[in-house]
Amino acid sequence: MSQANLRPPLDAETKVAESLVSHKAELRLWLRLFTCTTLIEVEVRKRLRTQFGETLPRFDLMAQLERVEDGMTLGEISKRMMVSAGNVTSLVERLVQNGHLERRTDPKDRRSQRIRLTAAGRAHFGRMAASHEEWVAELLADLKPKEIAAALAELEKVKHSVRRALRGGRQ
Repeated sequence: MSQANLRPPLDAETKVAESLVSHKAELRLWLRLFTCTTLIEVEVRKRLRTQFGETLPRFDLMAQLERVEDGMTLGEISKRMMVSAGNVTSLVERLVQNGHLERRTDPKDRRSQRIRLTAAGRAHFGRMAASHEEWVAELLADLKPKEIAAALAELEKVKHSVRRALRGGRQ
């Protein structure tokens, strides 16, 4: 086997850094953010599936519902999760079948239903959330508290820059 076959596949950021074409630093930053997010997300998805039999979208849905005791409508959930109501419906169906969610008629609008966590769903989510927190801490364990604080501060600047650009693009 040749040396080239022994190397791990390159991520997008590394490909940009190694390419002969000069790319802007902003592109490399975006690729670095994307790569880090993808690495963490892939691992979290795998662990949710193997340890809890859940998907990341179902975990995200339960996380949204965990924050509100009275539940939310499908429309409210889809807005918060930034997905279509159709996507939310299929997630809700599975979690209702598992006994983790319940549907109730919305007292303010009898045509709508409110979705909320059951006691079993709240307990299940609590176990997943605790594990999720441990997994992320494990994946970022090489960073010192000062480095985390510095990264958060710099990423806050990134977020503000993106939001400012988006506001400017809408005018």
